[in-house]
Amino acid sequence: MELFANLALGFDTAMSLQNLAYCLAGVFLGTAVGVLPGLGPVATIAMLLPATFALPPISALIMLAGIYYGAQYGGSTTAILVNLPGESSSVVTAIDGYQMARQGRAGKALATAAIGSFFAGTVATILLALFAPPLADLALKFGPAEYFSLMVLGLVASVVLASGSLLNAIGMVILGLLLGLVGSDVNSGAARYTFDLPELADGINFVIVAMGMFGIGEIIRNLEHEETRSLVMKKVSGLMLTKDDFKRIIAPILRGTALGSALGILPGGGAMLASFAAYSIEKKVSKNSAEFGKGAIEGVAAPESANNAGAQTSFIPMLTLGIPSNPVMALMIGAMIIQGIQPGPAVMVEQPTLFWGLIASMWIGNFFLIVLNLPMIGLWVRMITVPYHHLFPAILLFCAIGVFSLNNSDFDIYLMALFGLFGYICAKLDAEPAPMLLGFIIGPMMEEYLRRALLLSRSDPMVFLNRPISATMLAVAVLAMAVVLMPALRKKREEAFKED
Repeated sequence: MELFANLALGFDTAMSLQNLAYCLAGVFLGTAVGVLPGLGPVATIAMLLPATFALPPISALIMLAGIYYGAQYGGSTTAILVNLPGESSSVVTAIDGYQMARQGRAGKALATAAIGSFFAGTVATILLALFAPPLADLALKFGPAEYFSLMVLGLVASVVLASGSLLNAIGMVILGLLLGLVGSDVNSGAARYTFDLPELADGINFVIVAMGMFGIGEIIRNLEHEETRSLVMKKVSGLMLTKDDFKRIIAPILRGTALGSALGILPGGGAMLASFAAYSIEKKVSKNSAEFGKGAIEGVAAPESANNAGAQTSFIPMLTLGIPSNPVMALMIGAMIIQGIQPGPAVMVEQPTLFWGLIASMWIGNFFLIVLNLPMIGLWVRMITVPYHHLFPAILLFCAIGVFSLNNSDFDIYLMALFGLFGYICAKLDAEPAPMLLGFIIGPMMEEYLRRALLLSRSDPMVFLNRPISATMLAVAVLAMAVVLMPALRKKREEAFKED
């Protein structure tokens, strides 16, 4: 009964006119961003963070969440129509979705993506409502040692699941941890890594890092490789699925939803991993496996369900433990901190309206996605044809205005440009920036919990091994790192993340 009372509170909050408007705006912006290849939800949320400073906390988070799962859905549109995934998790959708479009079945592919996304989003929202309270209750028993060990496990998982070279992923995490140390020491007030620059006395604002690495870096990369986009069809029709189509997609949607819900919780990009895994499993178990790669409708249903479910279950560790499972969740935590809310299990107790309102808004947002996006497919088709060199000046200006508004400082704009250049270099070196952002966000919290645990234990490092939960998480982290360092597994891992 308590769950229903909490959900009633959440829907009462989310159904207010103001929050509905921000949810709709977030879903619309997210879909628009997902449709444009090269701009993902991380870059968009980073760019829009300054615009949410003046909003109430619940409205800001509802809008940012809408952008996230809207972009997950929008990426499928370009994947199907142009064979250019707007999001990394939509790469697999393009394999069969584009072939369906070439065969004149683009409408069915888009409808399948919409149905799969809505169902998966609904199930993931229910799971979030069911599992978040017990997890939060467990997390309330955590001490500083458990939180430190949990963050170590999160960083190790982000390394294990990051695409590309394992050495690059480790290096990026360490770099993120070092950048998080810039500023004044919390206890002594001594300046660290500031190079006598007063602008760095309070540390580097994570909005600057995110905008530079994911915003400016993506702009440079896209300008270097601006694609010539050729639409398969200018007008999409035939959105209705037949009875046979429904029979073929039900099982893949169920399997994709289950897999995405489980993998989405993992740090490092569970939604992308879920879409790849769902496609591989479906190809093996499907009766129509011979059609895969040639326009199999199951090849659209499974990965789209998986990535949408993964996108929403990634909110579970963020809301219950205050631990980001991917860069978007790191930005969400940053937004909460900016709004004066300390992420973690206390949010459910101290801010029940915000917690349950955000969960309820996810179902409303998924409903908006299916109601808005299929009728508006003509608009998205026209947006795809806009040349990127016409878009980037506006994006660049928006980034500069957003960063300048943080402290009214020119220094922040130069710093953003520096991180943008670094983001471009990382892309050229196949060094994924996501682990660095996770390290940057988690680093200061890790330091705080490490110091607190050692202070309470009178500098006894065994405190991390004497407590069962802490010791278990450290053991899992060491085991995961040891396993992935094995030569055979490391080679298979790099092959699995290699995109053709």
